[in-house]
Amino acid sequence: METLHHLDAPQAIGPYAQAIVAGGFVFCSGQTPLVPASMRIEADTIEEQTRQVLANLSTVLSSRSLGLADVVKTTVFLKNFADFNRMNAVYGSMFGAHRPARSTVEVSRLPLDALVEIECIAVIPAATAPQPAPGH
Repeated sequence: METLHHLDAPQAIGPYAQAIVAGGFVFCSGQTPLVPASMRIEADTIEEQTRQVLANLSTVLSSRSLGLADVVKTTVFLKNFADFNRMNAVYGSMFGAHRPARSTVEVSRLPLDALVEIECIAVIPAATAPQPAPGH
């Protein structure tokens, strides 16, 4: 396993890694709409917060030269499911034609009273994945 840490992404606010590489995949911890420079939530709307969350995930993935196009699964946590359509519009625009598998759930509360948190799993293309040593 390999722990990923990108200085331009929000620092973990607890005892967890930004992401872990294992078995040809990158497992990204949930990102909230923290602005990395201030470590504060500066956006008020679900649209702005969703953009910041996906930008944060993109930054974490970039530490392994990956991006949103490499994401195979996301889990979206919403404080209020009434925000689903507005979150979904931003989510769709940022992923473009790529459509990873997804689950979306409403939760009673998120860290720092965020409106949205998203975690993801990305696949490492075979050409860039670590290769086993000969004979293994």
